[in-house]
Amino acid sequence: MTRAPLASYPALRLRRLRQADWIRRLVRETVLTPADLIWSMVIHEGEGQVPVGSMPGIARLSVKEAAAAARQAKALGIPAIAVFPHIDGAKKDAQGTVALDPDGLVARAVKAMKDAAPEVGIMCDVALDPFTEHGHDGIVQSGRIDNDATVEQLVAQGLMQARAGCDILAPSDMMDGRCGALRQALETEGLQDVMIMSYAAKYASAFYGPYREAIGSGTLGTGSIENPADKKTYQMDPANSDEALREVALDIAEGADMIMVKPGLPYLDIVRRVVEAFALPTFAFQVSGEYAMLIAAAQNGWLDEERAILESLGAFKRAGAAGVITYFAPRAARMLGA
Repeated sequence: MTRAPLASYPALRLRRLRQADWIRRLVRETVLTPADLIWSMVIHEGEGQVPVGSMPGIARLSVKEAAAAARQAKALGIPAIAVFPHIDGAKKDAQGTVALDPDGLVARAVKAMKDAAPEVGIMCDVALDPFTEHGHDGIVQSGRIDNDATVEQLVAQGLMQARAGCDILAPSDMMDGRCGALRQALETEGLQDVMIMSYAAKYASAFYGPYREAIGSGTLGTGSIENPADKKTYQMDPANSDEALREVALDIAEGADMIMVKPGLPYLDIVRRVVEAFALPTFAFQVSGEYAMLIAAAQNGWLDEERAILESLGAFKRAGAAGVITYFAPRAARMLGA
């Protein structure tokens, strides 16, 4: 078949808008900036940094270093930091009691970071898994996670964090009713300005493994009464999409100010559905397994590391996310500011 000359086609050539960097930047639909990033950070007792083996380039930070990191976030234009604790195993018990300690690691870190950089928002994880010897997000009773007993403990934990200066409470436990209980407690205590970013659609994912190492979480999988085999009875089934909308709707009705989808890249369809359905600030968590995969591939020479980092973060914005919680935040902010 003889192809018609180009002159016979309409004069639309989309490549005209790709021919140079300046025009690509001018017509770009999605723009990623440091203001779109929340820095995911693990803290620990003691001094110095402790590298996380499964997350090359990531280390647990001391309270002193966390304060310095808050100043660094301000300088880089990163608006907020999400704090996750590594707790000494000797301090853990079945109820996660140390999660309530007003003089504990989390409270001291929050205070130090807010003193160092009050302009930087601090988000605290409201969940018991860093503090329980069994590694679950709740209190185990007769082989089941006791939803209501757990919510009571979470409310006490969240109030402690808020009193320490935390700006955003982020319940990641996936217990029913916890957003409403937290919101009611905050209002009662005169802490009504504290925000809630709910892990509304948090899936029982395989991508959390490196994080469990990072926080020194208890080992799941025995299947005993004291230690159920997995978190599938409270985290969402990865096969479900409509259920995510129901979870989000409930948390909004209970007083959540913002919504999170976790993990990130494997669940961009959920991000898009939530944004379109609710028009509420929706965030995605680029979790530890996503970080580890990108770094491992880059270290093997299979990916251009910097391009892959920014492309993956841009995907969240393209899906409609208001921002991304990510371990790449300081590095990405430097690249974006270059």
